[in-house]
Amino acid sequence: MSEIARLSVEIDDVTPRVVRVVEVPADIRLDDLHFVLQIAIGWQNGHPFEFRIGDKLWGQPDRDAGIDRMPAEQSTLRDILAAGDTFKYDYVLGEDWEHTVTLLSRTAAQPDLRYPNLVSAEGRCPPADIGGPVGYETYLRSIADPNSVDHEDMLDFDAPDFDPHVVDAATLRQNLADLTRYIGRKPHTHKTAGS
Repeated sequence: MSEIARLSVEIDDVTPRVVRVVEVPADIRLDDLHFVLQIAIGWQNGHPFEFRIGDKLWGQPDRDAGIDRMPAEQSTLRDILAAGDTFKYDYVLGEDWEHTVTLLSRTAAQPDLRYPNLVSAEGRCPPADIGGPVGYETYLRSIADPNSVDHEDMLDFDAPDFDPHVVDAATLRQNLADLTRYIGRKPHTHKTAGS
């Protein structure tokens, strides 16, 4: 592991901002990068995802959707960065949880650090099934107003004391540290003739 990419990841169209800065190997497979982003942001990994730059798409193959995505488990972050320093990461397709990922720097791996590494975290992750950024805005308004007709229903989506400004970076770091045991362990899926 020689080159490390420092990435800024921000959920689009969300106020207050939800931003994470992570360091990952430049040659991390995209299916593993998906898990890193899920954990760093605080998502629950219960929905489809895709990476996108220009007209190139990587993700989980979906023959029924008629979308031609390159398989995430056979591609790396380096493949995306060859096309540009800023790309999109979409999660919960259809609810519009779109993220902008920007390469901040490339550096040599530090021997005393484990990767992936969470450098910083700003803002709490929204509840995933709240309906995208528009639903999240409604959620925040409703939980803040005890007189809102949706107040009680919205409280069921997360902890009753949900604060969009408070993020538990220590837990996110620990969860990422736990993930390092599994990253890159899955074999690439190559089919040979006759298989």
